[in-house]
Amino acid sequence: METQTTEHEHHLSGDWTIAGVITQVEALSHSLEKLSDHQNKRLNVDCAKIDCIDMSGLQLLHVWIQCANMRGVQTQLINLPEAMQQIIQRLGLNQSFTDNYPGAA
Repeated sequence: METQTTEHEHHLSGDWTIAGVITQVEALSHSLEKLSDHQNKRLNVDCAKIDCIDMSGLQLLHVWIQCANMRGVQTQLINLPEAMQQIIQRLGLNQSFTDNYPGAA
């Protein structure tokens, strides 16, 4: 599944496990190019259509968020599936996502 970027939102979807992150890398790479030209310095990252995610997917998402931040774009995760929230908690990654997802604190 492809990611989609609008002026104010970036929609993530599909498989974010170790089996699926390779397809996500290319989509995220293209989205970073779009962010370079992004006029709005705030971007909501909609996670509602993420089917499944594991540590590999969370690591990729974290790196992508850091790259967006380096381009001056402030991100906020929204609509996290319950399973994704539980994995963040269970793996102790709350601190990594606190600035981007208020529910992680």
